Amino acid sequence: MADSSGEQDIRGLNIDKLAKGFADESNLFKNFVTKSKTNAREIRWYKKTSGFLESVTTTGMTGDRIANVADKALPMVVEQSWTRQTSYIKKYFVESPTISMEDIKDSDIDILATNVRDLVRAVARKVDKRIFDVITEELSPSNINTAAATGTGWDDATNGNPIKDILVGKRKIRQASYDPEGCVLAMNPIEHEFLLTWLISTKGSSIPAFSSQKVVSGVVMELLGCNVVVSENVTTDYVAMWVPSRAATWKSFVPITSVVINDPGIGKKIRVWEEGECLLTDPKAVNLITDTTT
Repeated sequence: MADSSGEQDIRGLNIDKLAKGFADESNLFKNFVTKSKTNAREIRWYKKTSGFLESVTTTGMTGDRIANVADKALPMVVEQSWTRQTSYIKKYFVESPTISMEDIKDSDIDILATNVRDLVRAVARKVDKRIFDVITEELSPSNINTAAATGTGWDDATNGNPIKDILVGKRKIRQASYDPEGCVLAMNPIEHEFLLTWLISTKGSSIPAFSSQKVVSGVVMELLGCNVVVSENVTTDYVAMWVPSRAATWKSFVPITSVVINDPGIGKKIRVWEEGECLLTDPKAVNLITDTTT
């Protein structure tokens, strides 16, 4: 039985598997959110109010009415609040120009595989950027935690203090009743450069093992219990922290998909798409550090 257009082989490789492999390589942030499917393009969901349940204020009554309750007294009624939200699926869609059958046949380069790779990475990059934008409220925070960097930023060798900024972020997340240990610390390569320079050059003597052990791990490392992720999709002057698999959810309507469109006697065209949307379900599980560069 012949392959369908979505399963065309590229020099022995199944195009659908090839596309998904490239998507996994390109899409960093999807690994740090909850992933689930949706069957509808309109998504109705609920945003939870963060924090512990506490006594509500009542006229004429003061003090904590959950603790130290008197015998035979009725329990205090407390409840969590939810806000209904509506989001809509977004489509990410690209295709190649027609690749001639002659180029496919005798080119030294595997043109089809190269086009699949680059088209998938283009879609994955846009999905990746969308996840970051949703988690950070497009860098205009209103519900997530936020705090400006110490001094004039992480490149401020005199007054800057990236360690304090990260610890402040962890404190804010913890105060909202989330566990910040193992949180994502996402930054642009510029902030990554500033962070390593500050740790090794400015404070190297106080972190004796850092320069010999931590740098070996490359662009992703662990620091203060956080997983450092470096991406060009993070806007410089900002560093985002969030609790993975808790702060946000990626709702997949159509997973990364690719097809080869045949034009007999002329050539082939490759088309790649993905449909979904990111939902910021727990905004207080996020902290945005601003003003990280001078």
